[in-house]
Amino acid sequence: MPLDAARALAAAPRTREIAWSARDVQLYHLALGAGVPATDPGELRYTLETRLRVLPAFATVAGGGEPGVIAGLSVPGVDVDLAHVLHAGQGLTVHRPLPAEGRAFATSRITAAYDKGSAALLVLRTDVADAGGPLWTEEALIHVRGEGGWGGERGPSLRPAPPSGPPDVVVDRPVREDAALLYRLTGDLNPLHADPGFAARAGFDRPVLHGLCTYGMALKAVVDTLLDGETGRVRAYTTRFAAVAYPGETLRVRMWRAPGAVRVTVGAVERAETPVLADTTVTCG
Repeated sequence: MPLDAARALAAAPRTREIAWSARDVQLYHLALGAGVPATDPGELRYTLETRLRVLPAFATVAGGGEPGVIAGLSVPGVDVDLAHVLHAGQGLTVHRPLPAEGRAFATSRITAAYDKGSAALLVLRTDVADAGGPLWTEEALIHVRGEGGWGGERGPSLRPAPPSGPPDVVVDRPVREDAALLYRLTGDLNPLHADPGFAARAGFDRPVLHGLCTYGMALKAVVDTLLDGETGRVRAYTTRFAAVAYPGETLRVRMWRAPGAVRVTVGAVERAETPVLADTTVTCG
């Protein structure tokens, strides 16, 4: 059954209760490569419960379960083959610093469906609030190959101008060989990241790293180098997934300071710095 954009947009919001613990936060940070060197005070804030600070990108896995890009496929009117689905981009707005332990309600709905001709682009928005009020809002952009052409709105095409001049900071972040296997324990069990046969059916020669793992690794690099390790300074974080990364590669994170923000690009070193994350901005206070 093809995508029914009108039905997806008309579907009622879905609300679920989520909960997380300090152990969930620690596992997430370890999946991003935190804890090296293990005794570094800067790394202990991600791994030791008595010093724990929460990287805001943890919002993408808080409560476990399916990530937004997968959850969006269960919305009425969205009956598509998972092998045709790519995570196109991610946006996060932080209303308050994330607690190391919490319980909240997450409400999700499809807010836009764009016809890109050969594909469809869905926007799944999730608002999360606890007893104290709004915590964060995230948007997952879901690209579905072969589901365009219904005559719908094409959607915005403007993209920010690339950063100019040399970057202020450049860091390399190695990706563990088992990074995807570790990251999937946070809740994203998509076989694309673990099963070679499924990856081949999706057009890849081997399992790929979760885009949201790269997303978290890049934010950690920004927080560690330009925000003095202060995770609470992050106000918003947006990116476009330009290409996949693979476990075992090295990510080169380039950062440019801007008023109230940091512009970022991420490339795969072993593939001539093929862009992996693009149009990336961390808004900070």
